[in-house]
Amino acid sequence: MPRLDGGKEVLKKFFKENLTYPAQALENKVEGDVIVKYKVSGLGEVFDAVVEHGIGYGCDEEALRLVSMLKYEAVKNRGVRVTSNSRMKIPFRLPRKPKPTKMNMVYTTSKKTEKPSGEKKSEGGKPAEKKPETYSYTIKF
Repeated sequence: MPRLDGGKEVLKKFFKENLTYPAQALENKVEGDVIVKYKVSGLGEVFDAVVEHGIGYGCDEEALRLVSMLKYEAVKNRGVRVTSNSRMKIPFRLPRKPKPTKMNMVYTTSKKTEKPSGEKKSEGGKPAEKKPETYSYTIKF
């Protein structure tokens, strides 16, 4: 059987990098899997690709384009190059928008003041300066 260099992980990466979601499918919010049936020559080239089960809206044509770009290792059976049949499922999933992060903000303020026990005087006989008010804030995510 023909095989790809790198296996399934390389195939997933290939689809992720090369798949362009058709505009018509994006407008109509179409998702699904396209199953493509094709042949692989003894040299590892893909030919006679046909959509076995499609979802339309341009996804079928994109799946055929992706499959025709694949390059398999050369296959021999007992020293003779052979042609083999294969099938592949190509997933079409709409891009997901990241969910907005919910943020709760709680503001608590506390005012620290001195007890009114009379004005304190500093060394020069002048009234002492008032300390600035302090506030604390808590923000929770």
